[in-house]
Amino acid sequence: MSPVLAGVLQLLALIVALGLSYRPLGDYMARVYSSERHLRPEKWIYKAIGANPSVEMRWPAYLRGVLAFSAVSVLFLYLLQRVQGSLPGSLGFVSIDPDQAFNTAASFVANTNWQSYYGEQAMGHVVQTGGLAVQNFVSAAVGIAVAVALVRGFARSRTGELGNFWSDLVRGTVRILLPMAVIGALVLVACGAIQNFSGIHEVGQFMGGTQQWNGGAVASQEVIKELGTNGGGYFNANSAHPFENPNGLSNLFEIYLILVIPFALTRTFGRMVGSIKQGYAILGTMAAIWLGFTALMMWTEFAHHGPAFDIAGGAMEGKETRFGIGGSSIFAVATTLTSTGAVNSFHSSYTGFGGGITMLGMQLGEIAPGGVGSGLYGMLIMAIIAVFIAGLMVGRTPEYLGKKIGTREIKFAACYILVTPALVLGFTAVAMALDTPSNSMTNSGAHGFSEILYAYTSGANNNGSAFAGLNADTQWFNSTIGIAMLLGRFLPMVFVLALAGSLAEQTPVPETAGTLRTEKPLFTGLLVGTILIITGLTYFPALALGPLAEGLAA
Repeated sequence: MSPVLAGVLQLLALIVALGLSYRPLGDYMARVYSSERHLRPEKWIYKAIGANPSVEMRWPAYLRGVLAFSAVSVLFLYLLQRVQGSLPGSLGFVSIDPDQAFNTAASFVANTNWQSYYGEQAMGHVVQTGGLAVQNFVSAAVGIAVAVALVRGFARSRTGELGNFWSDLVRGTVRILLPMAVIGALVLVACGAIQNFSGIHEVGQFMGGTQQWNGGAVASQEVIKELGTNGGGYFNANSAHPFENPNGLSNLFEIYLILVIPFALTRTFGRMVGSIKQGYAILGTMAAIWLGFTALMMWTEFAHHGPAFDIAGGAMEGKETRFGIGGSSIFAVATTLTSTGAVNSFHSSYTGFGGGITMLGMQLGEIAPGGVGSGLYGMLIMAIIAVFIAGLMVGRTPEYLGKKIGTREIKFAACYILVTPALVLGFTAVAMALDTPSNSMTNSGAHGFSEILYAYTSGANNNGSAFAGLNADTQWFNSTIGIAMLLGRFLPMVFVLALAGSLAEQTPVPETAGTLRTEKPLFTGLLVGTILIITGLTYFPALALGPLAEGLAA
């Protein structure tokens, strides 16, 4: 079988699996967030944290819950790393330095999972399972909660109440993420991923000496890192490591885990607003961009030139032979079009255009299908912008799902789409202007610039993948990327929840003959165009200096 055909068949199998999961999972999540019943374990949690899950919250209270919970999480994870050397199960590892501990705490709480350390050489079992793995669950649940709050803003009227944050957080964790993670971990163990609490042991001979391997609860962390679009790996090689991702079947399953909840949330959205067709329109937009990026990535990586590429069957540098170009390309697009950041190959080794595709996927805002929760609310913000543009074209007040999109709503949406580019381009410009950050680059020229641009794109967009080649374990990068991750995660949430509150207070506008039909393919095309144009205008100059310049020079 040719490598190209193998890649296409993997893509088709993935589409079938996602299609079979779409309706039951989407409907189930809609029931979870619409139910008034509380499970007994959930009641225990509410009692322990002193929360009343039946009290409805307006957007400022909902936001305070998000920020307070996340702030406590950052502090707890930071302190856990700082005292690691005194904890049992630390495997002899010392406590983490302050700048790296801050970076890691910010990273996992912000659902970014950027890692400036070697997992198998820095983190013991307690930090990995009691700190990082826990944040993989709850940070994902926070993202879903904010998305559900925005959906309620569209679905409700003449009220500013968006639900209860603590109830949404607990339900997302207990009823959705935990059951799926248990099943997924069993599948990964069956595929060959390890799951234990063994220590460090020496294995065989390697380059004239012995090699040290760590054990760990890898399968359970691997499944939630993908399912929650987190990305932080137990090992430095991440999902290229055979302990995390043993073979082609586990690779395809992990891609499925990355995409299944973000795609299914469009069905949840349709159910909760009372129009399945509206969910299909958002799904169509996400799917069109995802398939387009995947096809383009596979083409540019398979379009090899020269005898070395011919012998290898394509651009195999930095890719695992277990997965090949097809499996690596599909994984790379899935992880950068979502806020996952897990990697099964090294994006710095991709062709110039291939590296640019991974970067552009994050710069779109990771909305196709995006991170767990963040992809849906990011796409709905873009839908509001598209409706506004359409309204300007025909001279009509823009409406979306029966809600008028006025000055206040557009201001919130505009602030949302401006925050992340400002962080990415601002930090990149400062880093390139200073001597110390630029000294961390392995490469010079366009590729070296891409290393720094990718790092801040990944951090501010809460992706977490690295371009490789950049030494990010410095005080500068640990601090600035940590700040970018926190601001890139929580500032947009402020505008999303403020927008949700504004929409929930409105009186629905009756549909007329002049109402834009946002469930039609025409609107899907307009939405795709809006996303690409806004991103292109924002990032094109920076991309032209990096991956585009490198690709055209090749």
